[in-house]
Amino acid sequence: MSSSVTLARNSNQALGIGQFAVDFINGKFSPGPSEAVLERARMFHTDAVLCGVSALALQTNAPTILRKEALTYRAEDPSNSAMVFGSNQGVMPEKAIVANSSAVREWDSNGTNFGFRPELGHKAGEFGHNDFYPVVIAACQQKGLDGATALRAMILLDEIRGRLADVFSLKSYKIDHVVHGAIGSAATYGALMGATPEEIESAIGMFVAHYIPWRAIRAGKQLSDSKGASAAISTEAAILCMKRSMAGFRGPRDIFRNPEAVFRFFEPTTEGAMRWTEMADSPFDLVLSHSGDDFAIMGMHFKLGLYEHQSAGALQAIIDMLASNAELLDDPKGGNIERMTILAYEPAFGIIGNPMKKDPKTRQSADHSMAYIVSTLIRKALEWKATNGSLATGGGANDEMWKSLMLMPMDYRVGDDAIFHPVTRSLMDKIDFQHGGPDYDSKYPDGIPTSVKVKSSSGTEFDSGLVMYPAGHARNTTCDLKDILAHKWQLMAEIALPDGADAAGFVSHLESLESLDSYGIASLYDFELAERPGYED
Repeated sequence: MSSSVTLARNSNQALGIGQFAVDFINGKFSPGPSEAVLERARMFHTDAVLCGVSALALQTNAPTILRKEALTYRAEDPSNSAMVFGSNQGVMPEKAIVANSSAVREWDSNGTNFGFRPELGHKAGEFGHNDFYPVVIAACQQKGLDGATALRAMILLDEIRGRLADVFSLKSYKIDHVVHGAIGSAATYGALMGATPEEIESAIGMFVAHYIPWRAIRAGKQLSDSKGASAAISTEAAILCMKRSMAGFRGPRDIFRNPEAVFRFFEPTTEGAMRWTEMADSPFDLVLSHSGDDFAIMGMHFKLGLYEHQSAGALQAIIDMLASNAELLDDPKGGNIERMTILAYEPAFGIIGNPMKKDPKTRQSADHSMAYIVSTLIRKALEWKATNGSLATGGGANDEMWKSLMLMPMDYRVGDDAIFHPVTRSLMDKIDFQHGGPDYDSKYPDGIPTSVKVKSSSGTEFDSGLVMYPAGHARNTTCDLKDILAHKWQLMAEIALPDGADAAGFVSHLESLESLDSYGIASLYDFELAERPGYED
């Protein structure tokens, strides 16, 4: 028996997504996601929430503004209300979603996918992130649904957006990748709320026709709040489309085959029509899994700290190199390192290697600067060795170094202790980031092909060799992922909660998502949130 559904390019795929979402939520598929898939979803949800609540505790700009805005949209009717992080006040669901999704995305430290399903020839390589779980929780809070339902719905949402990322590259046309997540959000929210497949199709058509975001939100020398809030704002629009559709508004039908919608406009097809301007096939078949292990979420990657995911290969290369050559850290100011050369693939080189990123002045720009990210990790290694006399290698060099050097929010704070730290800036000046060329490009998005060469002040040259699957990557088999994530979550929880609060208990509660009843889901975000002013980003 098949474990997937194929929505052919010559079919109404928007309606097909609607039908698939309704059937998935209503348990029409058997046996459903495996335990490994459920566990992965639990982990990604825990990771996302802790990223979000720590960003709010440090009062980062966009999440704080959107949370305050949401709290002005009070909703007393439980069937039309959801909760923002750190509150038991019911608000309009689309406002809770935009606030919580913005917080989740703010650090750029939650899960990532690369749009890669080679066994089907689906290699579009579009990015995506686990920014959309607040959609599921909001719907479950409205409908009084339990944690097991919520967990399945998170898998559904990631399946839709992840498989769209496999087959259509939005970034190639300067469209922001959050479109795929917004489509998945509309479908999943609608299915949870009891919408029909036709109503879901209408909402998807409405969103695609009215709300396509350009990558202008990510352009410029210093990035703005729009970059981190893109998923949240698009999802807010998608939920409004779904609510309007359920109220009777009808958006454009069959949007994936529409010649003037984003998909066929950028990848014109004439199959099934006499000319491009008529309704014809979409540019792709869409294969959605409903049972077993082969879900999109299983190919998504964890970030083991705060860094742009394209830098993970370089971070792993530096950790490997320093673990074997700690003498590079003997001078606490980095004087033993004369030069560093980093080779990587496109789009890593284009996104985080842009010369404009060599002088970041904001956290949003620093976490998209390969030079800054790598130099900060080395600066922390220098400080660790100067303080402790050696690197942290007790439980295994790789895992302990990822934990002890983990990049956290304070490493991106504007000031001389982080973004303008003199040692960091000195190390940045020693970095030459180069495009590795076709040999590197051909290995992405299967892996994150990166290599680092370091020349010491004594003239010795060190070469990391090619790194493909760094710790956190879905294909990495060498790190103790759960142990490293537990360390990250503990640090995030300690930021998010007031001093003295039970951070470990908070993490454990999030990890128990599947066992929560409807009351547990309704109160999931009802906790005391710390207020830690003074973080400049």
